[in-house]
Amino acid sequence: MAERERNNRDRGRDDERDSEFVDRLVHINRVAKVVKGGRRFGFAALVVVGDQKGRVGYGHGKAREVPEAIRKATEAAKRALVRVPLREGRTLHHDTQGRWGAGRVILRAAPAGTGIIAGGPMRAVFEALGIQDIVTKSLGSSNPYNMVRATFDALAREDSPRSVAARRGLKVSALQSRRRDVDPDAVAAEG
Repeated sequence: MAERERNNRDRGRDDERDSEFVDRLVHINRVAKVVKGGRRFGFAALVVVGDQKGRVGYGHGKAREVPEAIRKATEAAKRALVRVPLREGRTLHHDTQGRWGAGRVILRAAPAGTGIIAGGPMRAVFEALGIQDIVTKSLGSSNPYNMVRATFDALAREDSPRSVAARRGLKVSALQSRRRDVDPDAVAAEG
């Protein structure tokens, strides 16, 4: 009796921890295994999980039934969470590119009010991550697995001003002031 209550308490704690995460089903695929009697069908799921505060992960799961595949993918995604630095909690610090296989993505920081301008698999990543303003472009492969992995490659290249300042041995305020000193009109005229 006491053991069952303890298990229920622990399960409630797991539910509380899991409730902080948002999960998005990106893609579901029917796969077949050829065996002696014919084909055995299963399902593969790609899921993105995030806390909408700068942590996100993706996972892949395969099973004979769809719900089981989604559950496995969600657990894999929670084990593979990465932290991404965000500017003002709504966009990226700088523009970046990522690539995986034949898929290439370009991520650009955007001003407030822009929204998420991104295609299906990338949109799921940004919604789970908590980004509100971003402009993206996907080039090459439109395979959801490649697009998600290319997006994570681009997010891995994202640096915060704090980490850049520490690497260069400067103060964050010195970096920030340099950024404000650059005239955007002059940069646009050069580019």
